Amino acid sequence: MRSDKVKIGIIGLGYVGLPLAVEFGKKFDVVGFDLNQLRIDELTNRIDTTLEIGGPEFDAANKLSFTFSTSELQDCNVFIVTVPTPLDESKQPDLRPLKSASEMIGKILKKRDIVVYESTVYPGATEEFCVPILESKSGLKYNTDFFAGYSPERINPGDKEHRLPSIMKVTSGSDEETANFVDYLYNEIITAGTHRAESIKVAEACKVIENTQRDINIALINELSIIFDRLDIDTMAVLKAASTKWNFLNFTPGLVGGHCIGVDPYYLTHKAQQVGYQPEVILSGRRVNDSMADHIALTLVKAMIANKKMINGSKVLILGLTFKENCPDIRNTKVADIYAALKTFNIQLDVFDPWVNEAEAHDKYGIDLIRTPLNNGYDGIILAVPHNHFIEMGAAKIKEFGNDGNVFYDVKSVFPVNVSDIRL
Repeated sequence: MRSDKVKIGIIGLGYVGLPLAVEFGKKFDVVGFDLNQLRIDELTNRIDTTLEIGGPEFDAANKLSFTFSTSELQDCNVFIVTVPTPLDESKQPDLRPLKSASEMIGKILKKRDIVVYESTVYPGATEEFCVPILESKSGLKYNTDFFAGYSPERINPGDKEHRLPSIMKVTSGSDEETANFVDYLYNEIITAGTHRAESIKVAEACKVIENTQRDINIALINELSIIFDRLDIDTMAVLKAASTKWNFLNFTPGLVGGHCIGVDPYYLTHKAQQVGYQPEVILSGRRVNDSMADHIALTLVKAMIANKKMINGSKVLILGLTFKENCPDIRNTKVADIYAALKTFNIQLDVFDPWVNEAEAHDKYGIDLIRTPLNNGYDGIILAVPHNHFIEMGAAKIKEFGNDGNVFYDVKSVFPVNVSDIRL
């Protein structure tokens, strides 16, 4: 495919798809597609509610257009799929968005077209799940009439330093020529360079182990924090001492939510179980990290009881709802699990997060955010997400939200040890 004939369709314009569409839109004709008409209207007016893309970046992408109509994708010859790959209620891969995207592309697929997937999947999903759908809907034959590639996303929401162009990209293709073309395509926008994987399966596997490795390491530190708490040892002080050794890995305890680390390991374990292997270490790490919200809630309640607070009807303030600091992303946030756990004690809860859209918090979690915390109004305060807004507010101001004998839980230990009553 000649570079001057390339027309790219980006399917899904969330945290992954939009930055990709913008970067490609500086070099190639690009159509950004999303089913959400409101999202398309906002992007057409240069408004990005994820806060990943600003006005100057929209201006630079002068070859980019947005649509919610599949008819405007028909002239594209490269399709890049960036739809969500979440979990269902049983923590099994939910491939419905991937299925819908593949069906839609299959209906407009032409000979010589290339379909590249970026959505996180288990190894083998592209060729075992997506390609048969493309073949069925198009009537075309894989690796004869059309071709496929996989290039795992590495977007880090809210990170203004590690942007799409500055993060090395893994690429792959269904045959030698396609692999070369996909690698060339991404090299046009990725200043950090690319790594061409040996196969689509290798590229798929590398994505899930990147986040599985982080998940297991965080689980270890979370478990250690529980042990050290019972031994009356400050976890952060232990980690500070241990990090003086040159090869000690710098992980800290905390909540593991979001669209990647708390999700991707289940895609790998799903495939492992399909081939008859029970992944003990990975699932053990998942159990530890998924239990941390309950641990935090129970620890707060015990501390409040120790301070002679009546739990039934008490009032607690939670600062932060997003899955990580300094971004509006509330997908799979474990703060919602803390909220649910404290609710079982009949505690009145206020949640304050200036980063989060109030309607989205209500729709996803049934949480009604407050605009301003009460002064001297809370028996307990949890700093769940260390947004810069809260750090700049300072511990003294945060403590003013509490009444006499309140308990302040600094989950990420952002303030000095003598400031908070509890640290994870």
